[in-house]
Order: sequence, then structure tokens, then C-alpha cells
Amino acid sequence: MSDTHAETDVATTRLAFVRNDFLKSEAPPVREGGLGHWLKVNLFATPKDTILTILMALFLAWILPPLLNWAFFSAVWDGSNREACLGEGRGACWAFVDAKFAQFMYGRYPIDERWRVDLTAILLIVSLVPLAIPSVPYKKFNAIFLLVVFPIIAFILLTGQFGLRPVRTDLWGGLLVTLVVAIVGIVVSLPLGVLLALGRRSHLPFVKYASIVFIEFWRGVPLITILFMSSVMLPLFLPDGVTFDKLLRALVGVAFFASAYMAEVIRGGLQAIPKGQYEAADAMGLSYWQKMRLIILPQALTMVIPGIVNTFIGLFKDTSLVLIIGIFDLLGIVQLNFADPNWAAPQTAITGFAFAALVYFVFCFGMSKYSLYMERRLDTSHR
Repeated sequence: MSDTHAETDVATTRLAFVRNDFLKSEAPPVREGGLGHWLKVNLFATPKDTILTILMALFLAWILPPLLNWAFFSAVWDGSNREACLGEGRGACWAFVDAKFAQFMYGRYPIDERWRVDLTAILLIVSLVPLAIPSVPYKKFNAIFLLVVFPIIAFILLTGQFGLRPVRTDLWGGLLVTLVVAIVGIVVSLPLGVLLALGRRSHLPFVKYASIVFIEFWRGVPLITILFMSSVMLPLFLPDGVTFDKLLRALVGVAFFASAYMAEVIRGGLQAIPKGQYEAADAMGLSYWQKMRLIILPQALTMVIPGIVNTFIGLFKDTSLVLIIGIFDLLGIVQLNFADPNWAAPQTAITGFAFAALVYFVFCFGMSKYSLYMERRLDTSHR
């Protein structure tokens, strides 16, 4: 036994090596960067990537020149009627958009009262931007103003109260209606969706099954059907002389519809939280609402930010369905102006749709990019 250990020690000694001098200094590695390195890594890293890059470049070379020519180089920018957009080789009729731009923004809102819409938009931006920037202080007061004070001011300005000229909601239209429906739906659907998600996971049978019935009903019916029922069928069930504003009915329908989808998104986040988080909160002696407010919901909402924003984007685009009940949102007011004989030209319709698509894209892309920013900021995982 001792001979074996001795042989092992001798072998170890023979394998051991201690360097007596330092290694010769070498030049630092060449820093790889610049446009060439980026192209190599992102576009030409493998043969498959190279083939896809070449095919995409050929596709862009095929589609971009005629698109740019139609949208910019051959487009008509100035004109007072359809004559400016007629003729062979004419591109987009942006003169039509310029002539109808006020209607696209305000609908049939009285011209001399449109300053109220502008003031409402300014107040919204002034209160929303500081709330969206994390470094700006006084978030609590900012949130109170945006969620409590601003809706009251906006209602007074837009409808006409306290001495202002009343403006009926059937005169509203364009981007004004699109933003009103979308913002109300977003603001209402998030807290109501949280309550419905918590209710569906409740141990109280009445709360649980009431939440399930609400969610499954609103998710099982198309939004266009909800809007149609709220506009046509609901007045049949009301007493004589009792009615609700058409826009208000649309707001309620859209908010409930979005809340059902939001509840399922948030419920997915609640189910993804490890059971240990619930047990740790219970071990600390927290009440149910303290546990949800301080421990569970912050984690769950952070995990489902993409789903929440996806619901918001879908809701923003679904506002175009209010046209079915005679409310002219941005897309509806664009289509309405196609009937103007002064602008009846082949390029008018496609230009109007392109303008509406651009507006929708700007808002949806902005929400998407901000959600990515918030995901990166709230990501506390250790990679």
C-alpha cells in the first residue's frame, strides 16, 4: 500500500511544473467593430443568413423604388380640388389629406370651439409625458392629476359645461374619437382586468364564478356585435324616455370587452409566480390585499408587459369598429370624405387609407417601443 502511494507521489512530482519566467508580452486583441463587423455578424454570419439577406435586398430593390415614387416623387402636395390629382403618372394625392386634415383630426366639431380639443390634448401630453419618464419626480401627484383631475377637465372641455358651448358627441369624429375610445378603454380595462383576474382565482365561489361568467361572455362575443347590441338593442330594454349617449354606450362596451382579455393576460402572470412567493407573503403576516399589492402583482404585471401592451394595441386598432354604430373615428371620417365629389380621384382613396395607416402605425409603434423600454428597465433577472 505504501509502495503504491510512493509511486503516485513520484508521478505527481514528475508532472508538476513551475514556470521560472514570465510570458512574453503580446499585443492586445484587435477590436472588432464598425460597419463591416456588424454586417458580418448580423447579415452574413452563415450561408443561410447570406442567402436570406440577398433575397431581402432583392425584394426591397423591387418594392421600394415604385413605393417612394408614388409616395414622394410623383405625389401631388398642393391643390384645391380633384383636378390637381388627375393625370397620368400622378402619385399620392396628399393635397386631399391637407384639405381634409382638420376633419380627420376633429370630425365635425365646431371650428370656433376646436381650441378646447387642442387644450385637452396639451393637458394630456403634459400630464402623460412626465409620468412615462422614470426620472421625473412627484409621480404620485402626477398620477392623481392624470387619472382623477384630467378626466373631469377633459369632460368639461369636450362636452361643454360651466358656460362653455355644448357640443353633442355625434359631432365628434376623427382622431379625437379614436383617442377618446382608446384611452377610456385602456384606463378602465387595466384595473378592471386585475380585479377580474384576482376574482377568477378567488376561493369564494360567488366571486370566482361571477368573474368567470363575465370574462367568458365578453370574450365569446365579437366586439362588432357588442357595439351593435349596445346601439340598437339596449334602448329596447330601457324605460320610455330613458336613453344613453351613443358614444357612452360604445365606451362601456369597448371597456368591458378589453377588460375580459386583460383579465386573462394578468391571470397568466399570476399563475407564473412561484408558490413560494405566496407562502413567503403569508409567513410575513400580510393580509390578502397587502400580499397582492406589495408582492404578487408587481411581479405578475412585470412578467406580462408584452401581453398587456399587445391588448392595448389591439384595442387601439379596434376603435375603428365604432363606425358600425354611426360614430366616425379616424378611419370612418377618412372614408366619409371619399364621397366628396370635389376630391373624387383614383388616388384619393388609397392616399386616405395610407394616411390613416400611418397614424395608426405611429401610435401602435410608440406603445410597442415604450413597452420594450419598460421591460428592460424592470428586468431584475440575473443573466
